[in-house]
Amino acid sequence: MVHYQRLPEQVQLCYQGILLSTLFSLFLTWTDLDSGKTIGNAEECSGLYILKERHDPQEQPQMTVGEFLAQERIVHLSSCVDTPQQNGIAERKNRHLLEVARSLMFSMNVPKLFWGQAVLTATYLINRMPSRVLKFQTPCQTLLKSFPTTRLISTVPPKIFGCSVFVHINQQHRSKLDPSESPITTENHIPPESFNQPESIVDLWDKEHIQEETEERALSQQTHEAEPGPNPSKLPAWRKGVRSCTQHPIGNFISYDKLSPTFRAFTSSITDIQVPQNIQEAFKYPKWKAAVDEEVRALERMADGNVDMYKARLVAKGFTQSYGIDYQETFAPVAKLNTVRVLLSLAANLDWSLHQLDVKNAFLNGDLEEEVYMDIPAGLETTSNFNKVCRLRKSLYGLKQSPRAWFERFTKVVKGYGFVQCQSDHTLFVKHFPEGKLAIIIVYVDDIILTGDHEEKIDLLKKLLTKEFEIKDLGNLKYFLGMEIARSKKGIAVSQRKYVLDLLNETGMLRCKPTETPMDTTVKLEESDGSAPVDKGRYQRLVGKLIYLSHTRPDIGFSFSVVSQFMNNPTEKHMTAVIRILRYLKMTPGKGLFFQRTTKKEIEIFSDADWAGSVTDRRSTSGYCSFVWGNLVTWRSKKQSVVARSSAEAEFRAMAQGICEGIWLNRLLEELRVPLKHPMVLYCDNQAAISIAKNPVHHDRTKHVEIDRHFIKEKIEEGVFKVSYTPTNCQTADILTKALARVNFEDLTEKLGMINIYNAA
Repeated sequence: MVHYQRLPEQVQLCYQGILLSTLFSLFLTWTDLDSGKTIGNAEECSGLYILKERHDPQEQPQMTVGEFLAQERIVHLSSCVDTPQQNGIAERKNRHLLEVARSLMFSMNVPKLFWGQAVLTATYLINRMPSRVLKFQTPCQTLLKSFPTTRLISTVPPKIFGCSVFVHINQQHRSKLDPSESPITTENHIPPESFNQPESIVDLWDKEHIQEETEERALSQQTHEAEPGPNPSKLPAWRKGVRSCTQHPIGNFISYDKLSPTFRAFTSSITDIQVPQNIQEAFKYPKWKAAVDEEVRALERMADGNVDMYKARLVAKGFTQSYGIDYQETFAPVAKLNTVRVLLSLAANLDWSLHQLDVKNAFLNGDLEEEVYMDIPAGLETTSNFNKVCRLRKSLYGLKQSPRAWFERFTKVVKGYGFVQCQSDHTLFVKHFPEGKLAIIIVYVDDIILTGDHEEKIDLLKKLLTKEFEIKDLGNLKYFLGMEIARSKKGIAVSQRKYVLDLLNETGMLRCKPTETPMDTTVKLEESDGSAPVDKGRYQRLVGKLIYLSHTRPDIGFSFSVVSQFMNNPTEKHMTAVIRILRYLKMTPGKGLFFQRTTKKEIEIFSDADWAGSVTDRRSTSGYCSFVWGNLVTWRSKKQSVVARSSAEAEFRAMAQGICEGIWLNRLLEELRVPLKHPMVLYCDNQAAISIAKNPVHHDRTKHVEIDRHFIKEKIEEGVFKVSYTPTNCQTADILTKALARVNFEDLTEKLGMINIYNAA
């Protein structure tokens, strides 16, 4: 009987402790079961295994551990449970490693979170120390003859484990009396490339120390645990930001503990998705690279592995089309997000189900009305079709009229099922049934939302649409146009958490110092403020992203309305205002709208105006917000087009805008046949404006706003609207007209129905 002692050197930590060893006759492969990645391949020499540079094992028959031991005539003796003494050699080596690692950590006062690097350092040093077992040679010297160029043969670097270094603190992240450097501890000294070491001490500190510190602080606030370390329940959305400050980790402002396990898993799945900006960046991510490879190959394989069909997509050169010749109108079926929010409010109050569908290759389903001709695609020319062209019968990707053709085909199909197209929103279709129930369809290009109280008809509709188009059923509505939708018995929460985190990550504001309000009450922005100009393109991109974010964030409605007025010539002060909005988003990344069941069955509108608020041209700012069945559905903050001569005039113009919005909402609900209490209520905090609306004798003061005055008066006399007074401190629309202090701001956001289901407090 022969006993073999094989001592593999593993130079990568496996934190989960899940490792698969694949044995060959002279080779050993380590694979991480979690990621499926090969950690390394080892080749046997002198009773030791050494990791090789290659990443693929040689072509040799694979064997199980039992088969390998039987072939080598090795007796496998397993130890009893809780009896480490029976495995003395391995336990003694573990003790040796831990003793050296503990000595390194205690001598330099290294935090416990660096235990893994200390063990690797101990392994690195032991492999270069003489051993009596190897006749007072080092393991590296033993392997030198067979592997003269191995990575393990190198000198000990002139660095001390755990040496103190200092990282510079940017001026904007410290006060005048704070130190300009912050001490950290580094263990970046182990040379093998397979460790995936960062390029510098700063990168190492950013990737290891900051991550652990972020999670440690988040844990200390919730559980008061003293032991630092990674928390696997935390999502890694904030771990890839640009390092700027460690005093305000994003983990202190967002938590997933209040979510249900199902929605937490869904949130994690969309958080892990990183959308590349270009093809070069896509190749850096394995999953995106696989998607690119699949698109390039475009193969469909049968069960036996043979190629069944090659796929390719024909794209027309739509940029060569001329208006009035080969296309007349361009129209994309884009649903109003105001309509979507109205449906969410009704679904929360009436307990409607919400389903989501996706149409694959939607634009290929359209029928062309115009005569459109296309050259023979490259590579398909023959002598028989020489000097000929193709006449298109169906729309193609690239044609300017493809979106319109697709929507016309879809409209024709759903109308054939008995649905009626609404006039208040042409992308909304509704079908009423004799028993008083209804089914609703709303379309945003190729994304479809189904709702209503007739579940059987909705399921039937899915089957009918599947026969006409290639449909993918996405199940319950959870993620729509970047909006995350969480539903519970209490209501429906809508936020753009991932969008906010991605925006902060992209702008390097993930660890900035947060602020509690989006605008400074003492700052008045103007066009010519004397400050230096900034990058116009970057400013416009940031403001554009904020505009899209405002679909679920009325709390930044006024602030982004102000900064969007300086798109042509932005300065440093304007950019500072944009940065403050980002700092506010850092404070509340998961904040959003909440639609709940209420007893109200009416439309309420709050209108307000900030008279002469602009220091540039002294124009006023109008703001209104509307509630349908007790939930906020629409809002707006806009600078008025003319200069108001009085506060009453400014308020009067704001009232007219609010009434217009209420008329549209009323028409939408009438088409849905939803019961509604009349008249609609308009709340205003200006007594003079209310008096003008009710009393037509103020001719001298209102003759320059005659149209708005007669419009409001007409709607009041018809019983469509009722104007009521509300005190200024109860005016909800005040948040859309001016910058507010923290107390007032938080009070009004609560009245808007905004909550934060990701609140870390």
